[in-house]
Amino acid sequence: MSRYLLCMTGASGAIYGIRLMGVLARLPDAELHLVASEWAERVTTEETGMPLAAHIAALVPARVIRHAPGDLAAPVSSGSYRLDATIVVPCSMATTGAIAAGVVQNLIHRSAAVALKEGWPLVLVPRESPLSLVALRNFLALKEAGAQIVPASPGFYGKPLSVDDIISQVVARICDSLGVPVADAVRWKEQVEE
Repeated sequence: MSRYLLCMTGASGAIYGIRLMGVLARLPDAELHLVASEWAERVTTEETGMPLAAHIAALVPARVIRHAPGDLAAPVSSGSYRLDATIVVPCSMATTGAIAAGVVQNLIHRSAAVALKEGWPLVLVPRESPLSLVALRNFLALKEAGAQIVPASPGFYGKPLSVDDIISQVVARICDSLGVPVADAVRWKEQVEE
């Protein structure tokens, strides 16, 4: 069985986390854990018009195990609770800075620190633009520590026709980083010419 931890912060781009949650929750023999910050909850409602709980209910709610962001005693806070990957999407610059500095103020920070110390995949998906020198240095430090940085930067070679197509392309790239197959992912030079 695969076990994933999805962390959502208050950065813009909640839809990426929601869409990834749907992909991971539907994987056979997978267990999905979720930690959403207070600001992630608020941004989700503001950007999608629905609270995060409603998005979860529309998926496979029994497949999503939620943990409070302040619960540092949650199972996912320990390296002995093995995960196949920890994903932070969207990843705010405040979260990036805390993880890069080794500062643990909540379960998202702690879970990322555990992923780094245990050597299992940590995927960070920033949406911020432009990036400051401080943010770039934080990403460099995290990359050197073993994290995978997957900016929410869609490609347009697949000729997306909708916002939904753009979201799907970014989520497919995140899944690529996790080794999770996405059957309908648009790939460079693989689309059929019309």
